[in-house]
Amino acid sequence: MIAVLIAVAVAFGVCVLSTPFLIRVLRRRSIGQSIRDDGPVAHPHEAKAGTPTMGGIALIAAAFVGYLAAHIRTEAIKFADTALTLWFLILGMALVGFLDDWLGVRRSRNLGLRKRGKLAGQYLVAAGFALLALEFVQTSTALSFTRAFDTELAGWLWVVVAVMVVVASSNAVNITDGLDGLAAGSAALVFAAFIVVAFTQFRHPEAYHLLAAQQIDLAVVAAALMGACVGFLWWNALPARIFMGDTGALALGAAMAGLAILTQTILLLPILGGLYVLETMSVILQIISFRGFHRRIFRMSPIHHHFELLGWPESTVVVRFWILAGFAMALGLGLFYADFLRIPGLVG
Repeated sequence: MIAVLIAVAVAFGVCVLSTPFLIRVLRRRSIGQSIRDDGPVAHPHEAKAGTPTMGGIALIAAAFVGYLAAHIRTEAIKFADTALTLWFLILGMALVGFLDDWLGVRRSRNLGLRKRGKLAGQYLVAAGFALLALEFVQTSTALSFTRAFDTELAGWLWVVVAVMVVVASSNAVNITDGLDGLAAGSAALVFAAFIVVAFTQFRHPEAYHLLAAQQIDLAVVAAALMGACVGFLWWNALPARIFMGDTGALALGAAMAGLAILTQTILLLPILGGLYVLETMSVILQIISFRGFHRRIFRMSPIHHHFELLGWPESTVVVRFWILAGFAMALGLGLFYADFLRIPGLVG
């Protein structure tokens, strides 16, 4: 438990202290967010053009420092295969996001990598993670909700499922990252949930057929990510002085998927991250409605912009969406705990 607390505290402190330095560097190099103006209505955030982006550099770096600090300070915690494989996924997806952000700045529009190139990068990193999880970590190939199901999938089919989960999750968080503090605040809640899940598995490895040493290290990663998200929120809250960009959003979404896969809670992820499902579905429904019926369901998608155009202040949208994210997290943890109580021999 000490390692988890150290990871949270160090990641938070490093992110709070390092982000202002990154802001100055980005401003000096004129690396700021561009706002696309090719939508059906004026974008509600045109005034934010020029705000430094690529803040995910500080966020992910702080999380990594927090993770390392927990191991340096606590000798009982060892570097586990699960956590190292997860860091491969996080850093790889952050690199894809960084390239997208950098090219977007160089081209002076909110257009970075081409869609095919960006997706190719995401699929490549996700496939690498899935293969490492299968061969290096030797994770179960069974689908899972609060625990792994009895029936395992063929190895190749499990890899396909894992890749799709990672890519979907990373893009869902990226879609949600459209209001000041929305993605960082909601992500902190999801990572807090994974701390509880992984720590419970650490305390009761026999019930989940997992190795205690591997699960506690996953809890440390989740703790470091949560601390970094809260630290970044210090500067990303309305009015934001910096945006995380794809560098942060893709990495955070991939981290959630990786944690779900390695804690064997794949089908629990859409509940824990219910806000991201809502945001993504609003985009999908908008596209289907417009292309199929030439009508828009929402004034603008993702759905957080719809509420802004209805007249809700940005701060109101963010707080209310945080409430939805908190409710989804509580529901997911409730289901996890309810299943925990049903495990024979654990509760007297």
